[in-house]
Amino acid sequence: MPPLTHFDAQGRAHMVDVGGKEFTHRIAVAKGRIEMQAATLALIESGTAKKGDVLGVARIAAIQGAKKTSELIPLCHPLALTRVAIEFAIEPASDGVLGAVSCRATAETVGPTGVEMEALTAVQVALLTIYDMCKAVDRGMTINGVRLVEKQGGKSGSWKAG
Repeated sequence: MPPLTHFDAQGRAHMVDVGGKEFTHRIAVAKGRIEMQAATLALIESGTAKKGDVLGVARIAAIQGAKKTSELIPLCHPLALTRVAIEFAIEPASDGVLGAVSCRATAETVGPTGVEMEALTAVQVALLTIYDMCKAVDRGMTINGVRLVEKQGGKSGSWKAG
C-alpha cells in the first residue's frame, strides 16, 4: 500500500507539493442520495416546498460548494475549475422503500492535481441543501451512498468504481 501523501517523513500533516506535476485535463464524478418520505419527495417534484425550487437551489449550492472546497478541506489546493455539472434524479417510493433524490456531480479542471474532493463536496452540499430546505416537513431524511464513481487524468490515469 502506498504511503499517505498528506504526511511528511516525520508524520506531520502538510499540503502536497504539486508544483512539478504535469497539467492534464482532470475529471471526477461523485454521487449520493437523500432518502425521504413520499410526501416530501412529492413537494420537491411539484415545486411547492415553502422555501421554493429545492433542486434549483441545491444545484447552485453544489456548484458553490465545489468552488469552495479548498476553504473547507484544510489540505486541498484551490483549483481553477473549468466545469461543474450537477444532475438530480427522482427515485419514487415503492413497496415500503423510501423515496429519494440522487445527485451526480461532475467536476473538471486542467491542472496538476485532481478534482475528486470538489465532486464529492458538490454532492454533499447539494444533499445537505435539500435536507435544509425540507427539514420542516421531514427531519428523518437520510443522506447516504456518497462516493467517488470515476476519475480521469493525472499520473494515475482513469479509475471507475466497481
